[in-house]
Amino acid sequence: MATNILLLCGGDGSEHKISLLSAQFIEEQLKLTTDFKVVKAEIHNHQFLVDGKTPGYFEGQNFIYDGTTFKVDCVVPCIHGIPGETGDIQSFLEIHNIPYIGCKSEASRNCFNKITTKLYLDALGIPNTPYAIIPLQNEQYKKVALDFFDKYQDIYVKAASQGSSVGCYHVTKRDDVWDSIVEAFTFSSEVIIEKNVIHRELEVASYEINGQLKLSKPGEIIIPDNLFYTFDEKYSKDSGTVTTVTPENLSDEEIATIQEYARRAFVGLKLRHLSRIDFFLSKEDGILINEINTFPGATPISMFPKMLTHNGDNMDEFLKNCVLDAINNK
Repeated sequence: MATNILLLCGGDGSEHKISLLSAQFIEEQLKLTTDFKVVKAEIHNHQFLVDGKTPGYFEGQNFIYDGTTFKVDCVVPCIHGIPGETGDIQSFLEIHNIPYIGCKSEASRNCFNKITTKLYLDALGIPNTPYAIIPLQNEQYKKVALDFFDKYQDIYVKAASQGSSVGCYHVTKRDDVWDSIVEAFTFSSEVIIEKNVIHRELEVASYEINGQLKLSKPGEIIIPDNLFYTFDEKYSKDSGTVTTVTPENLSDEEIATIQEYARRAFVGLKLRHLSRIDFFLSKEDGILINEINTFPGATPISMFPKMLTHNGDNMDEFLKNCVLDAINNK
């Protein structure tokens, strides 16, 4: 008997196009399981569009499109950023009592908000970059921001609830601090500022198979001239960034510490099925968690599938396991 899978992608957020690229790969991998029947729907202009063109809608656990009633056994929400990593689509599916793979709504929300993530990391005793929270645009928090800059002299201003470097600004002049914060508020209702850490950028694929948490060895993102890893730098064909799943000059102790922090973050933030946990390795500040991605990219250049494969697992078998777990434990 076939298992009906609705693959959702798009979302109209800043990472809409990247989500579509990831969905192509995810669809190919899902179809390697012969008893999976996959329908792909793009979320665009507040509609679910099958294959990007035919409108569909939910009636309970059924997805209706073009006169067809598709009983959904499981949803794969391949949506980077809004509304996939914000908990919104997960809440929608929970209301409809439809199983889905990936992190639950609360964990997704907590990890997408940079402030909430840091508060959890602090509570879990996991080192992260020094920061200050700017929840309001007023004189009180302007002073907080300027005092923070005076202490570190080199900071990042970040919209709290955005993905892939959207609404992020590198600030090295005091006169630019508040203007950057005001700009960041156009992307999010809260802002966070962080010390700039000179670092190596390392990532770990943290994922579950048969209920067992598996942690890859770190992969590395090598950015030209220590530039900020912007959205364009991540995904442009002209990017000078190099990625590798076998970084050099990492000690066994550093690898073990990174994996232990990833384990504690996955368990403590109540993640499920998959995540990519990103780290900074700094001479001055040591090993720090930078951020947690609850549905990491799966484009041809994305690190999560590369690290999973390098860790000895197959993407199609991993996805199959996630789908079956979601259905059996909804």
